[in-house]
Amino acid sequence: MKYSLSSPTRVDFAGGTLDCWPLYLLVPGSCTINLSISVSTYVELEPRTDEHIRIEVSDLGFVKNFSSLEELLEETAPELQLIQAHLKYFRPSLGFVLRTRSESPVGGGLGGSSSLCISLIKAFKKWLDLNLTPEQIVGLAGDIEAQILRKPTGTQDYFPALLSGLNLIEYGPGGFSHRRLPFPEDLFRQSMTLIYTGQPHHSGLNNWQVIKAAVEGDPQTLSNLEALRDVATEMKELCLKGNWQDLPSLFNREYEARVQLSEAFVSEEILRLKELSLAHGGQAVKICGAGGGGCVMLWSEPEQKQALMEACQKSGFQTIAAQPVVAPA
Repeated sequence: MKYSLSSPTRVDFAGGTLDCWPLYLLVPGSCTINLSISVSTYVELEPRTDEHIRIEVSDLGFVKNFSSLEELLEETAPELQLIQAHLKYFRPSLGFVLRTRSESPVGGGLGGSSSLCISLIKAFKKWLDLNLTPEQIVGLAGDIEAQILRKPTGTQDYFPALLSGLNLIEYGPGGFSHRRLPFPEDLFRQSMTLIYTGQPHHSGLNNWQVIKAAVEGDPQTLSNLEALRDVATEMKELCLKGNWQDLPSLFNREYEARVQLSEAFVSEEILRLKELSLAHGGQAVKICGAGGGGCVMLWSEPEQKQALMEACQKSGFQTIAAQPVVAPA
């Protein structure tokens, strides 16, 4: 028996950072909207009948054999950190071959590591025949990533990997609620352009700076988080009413609110990309994830998309083929 699983990554539309505990408790009414995209992570799990384990992380060029789970858990190779954290939790009694692959650039701001967490959990859930609800899977993935980062984490990235589509996650005391929203798939496909800046970002570090300032009661940080909350609330209403023509203005407001929150969310590459985009038909620039590098989503009229992509490529930026991933019928 071989288990092959995949999970999409995401572009966050509004409300990123607010999903981090305890920020949504300090900023009541917080929500996050994000979209699953066809940049995916993959896991192939093949159980064995002995204790031997083989790990292949293809996008990092890592391959190694182990005689036991204990030997694997003692390995210090950084390429194994994410897998080891999952194995410490699941602790399978038999060996296996595990192959993983991610299409997301490292530090791309697309929730790649979170998507891989979901793919790993789905694979071990199938093999070990575990009864885990979506809420339990999201909670487990968040706890595992917090162990790795040694910092508080958010939960928004797990939903698009687990429950594909346009996702609305609302936060408050007691946790979160999730629902999928309808959206015009053709418009999104024709208007979105995903660009990698060439520089990775560091989401744990960027978000931790904001969390620390908010918990310490910094009034400017709290005010900026409220501005992000207000944009996300308007984005929610836009999606519920289908006023898609207003998306570019809200993306631009989200950009300004995020940059005001912390200078770490922007970079020289992002500023250059914004200027280039607006000069070649782009209507809005959306920083992906915690910013400071990684990917940026550009929004344009459909007829401007090709020229915008070509201008970005000529300036040395990498375009990433990404389409919306819709929820199964």
